[in-house]
Amino acid sequence: MVWIPAGEFLMGGNDPLARADELPRHKVHVDGFFMDETEVTNEEFARFVDATGYVTTAEKKPDWEELKQQLPPGTPKPDDSMLVPASLVFTPPTHPVRLDDIAQWWSWIPGANWKHPHGPESSIDGHERDAVVHVSWDDAVAFTKWAGKRLPTEAEWEWAARGGLVDRTHPWGDEPIESGEVGQPRANVWQGHFPDENTLRDGFFGVAPVRSFAPNGYGLFDMAGNVWEWCSDWYRADYYAQLDRPSGVTNPDGPADSLDPQEPHTPKRVHRGGSFLCHEVYCASYRVSARMKSSPDSGLGHCGFRCVKPGSGR
Repeated sequence: MVWIPAGEFLMGGNDPLARADELPRHKVHVDGFFMDETEVTNEEFARFVDATGYVTTAEKKPDWEELKQQLPPGTPKPDDSMLVPASLVFTPPTHPVRLDDIAQWWSWIPGANWKHPHGPESSIDGHERDAVVHVSWDDAVAFTKWAGKRLPTEAEWEWAARGGLVDRTHPWGDEPIESGEVGQPRANVWQGHFPDENTLRDGFFGVAPVRSFAPNGYGLFDMAGNVWEWCSDWYRADYYAQLDRPSGVTNPDGPADSLDPQEPHTPKRVHRGGSFLCHEVYCASYRVSARMKSSPDSGLGHCGFRCVKPGSGR
């Protein structure tokens, strides 16, 4: 872990790609804390599972009675063939598609989980240093408790991602993500035409081993791209408006409940940092202020986490 010093900053988006839920910018003070240098890896998660016998959300059969509480009233029960242990896997189309239908590139794959990230025939053998994926928020919290740590708040995550830079768009500054020298990409993101053609300029089609790219100013790796990272906060699209006050706020730990206007029946938690699927035309969420959200029981092939721990610094 590395020490992240205390400080004050304007939280939220300050670039043309900022979305409505990144606004308004608001003054935040964060106390110092320790943060994992990298996203939790397959190797580290395996040690947790071996020590505890933990079974992840994706390895369990979904409970329809619980699931329907997240859906609009009257939603019909899916066929029993869908209510099996499974997770969402990126399955690229072979031709250009409209970007308003994520079903074109996500598939519910039975048997996909952290040990089998692309389905039951796949394996993490040889990928021990890759960031773990297909872990729900609930799974991430279970790991943090075992490790004696916790998930970062959104404010902690954004402050750390900025790496000591002031009012910059990315962990490395304001330069566009593709402006680096050829052969020296800044992060593991989608390059080419999303989602059907990846030029692999950064060397990776999917998840990369941690420490594959340069760290930010605090020594943190992959604060942009690679995999989304769960935060502790509930997600509300209007939360920043609640925090916007001249005096600022100290150590905000998120709203008391969740509200996503796009899916008001589904409580959601925040994740940050973007992933290997981020592209400027699709989400551009490798920006330090970009926010995303999913239900706490979601398993995704591009979502992991890292931990933090309070401390007195150096």
